[in-house]
Amino acid sequence: MDSYAHTPVTVSDERAVVVGGTSGIGQAIALGFAEEGADVIATSRRKAAVEETAQAIEDRGANTARVTCDVTDGSTLEAVRETAEDAFGGIDVVVASQGAISRESVLDIDDEDWDFVTDVALDGVRRVTQTLVPAMEDGGAVINISSLAARLAMADVPAYAAAKGGVEAFTRASAKELAPAVRVNAIAPGFVITPQNAETYAEGTEKRAEIDGRTPLGRVADREEIVGAAIYLASDAASYVTGEVLTVDGGFADSAL
Repeated sequence: MDSYAHTPVTVSDERAVVVGGTSGIGQAIALGFAEEGADVIATSRRKAAVEETAQAIEDRGANTARVTCDVTDGSTLEAVRETAEDAFGGIDVVVASQGAISRESVLDIDDEDWDFVTDVALDGVRRVTQTLVPAMEDGGAVINISSLAARLAMADVPAYAAAKGGVEAFTRASAKELAPAVRVNAIAPGFVITPQNAETYAEGTEKRAEIDGRTPLGRVADREEIVGAAIYLASDAASYVTGEVLTVDGGFADSAL
């Protein structure tokens, strides 16, 4: 019988930067990587959030460094790269999980709100890639966080939907250009409970009932349930995976209306 080697799904000993890694899904990924044995830098615009998450990373036995970052300002991303090079000697994994949203209709959203959302959620991914990938060695992995809004019609989030659609297109384009040295993939989470939306998705609300009723797995996700997908895409187990969008939505996107 043929013998097939199994490549472990792990990020142990990897050097990771999670941009937007101090809240929501990004924080769950940063802490999940740390628990798996990776060294992790989690960035945010807020110094207090960086300190809090860095302490949580250290509490899990991982190495980290503290640096703030605003993805609309390329110079702060250069500081992240320099910090990672000084602390870790380089970067193996980059996760672009920063986000912004504006809840306005197609006809009502103005230039200021549109530009802010796309500057953070789409242009920010470009800046993260352009600034941090040069610090990566062959075999590196980039993971961009997308959304179901990239391919499902959702009302009142046109800038967010357009930005996330752009993230998926940019993921495929950069995967083509950066191969074979660096793999680039995206994760498209479904409806996930985070501290920011816990009230909206609380048990007993109309929104929660609507989502649970349409989702084949019958519930919204906890943010920790996105971590496994990120670990897989960052690991050598995904060594032949690039340019893909991994949907983690409990079957929501493909269920019948």
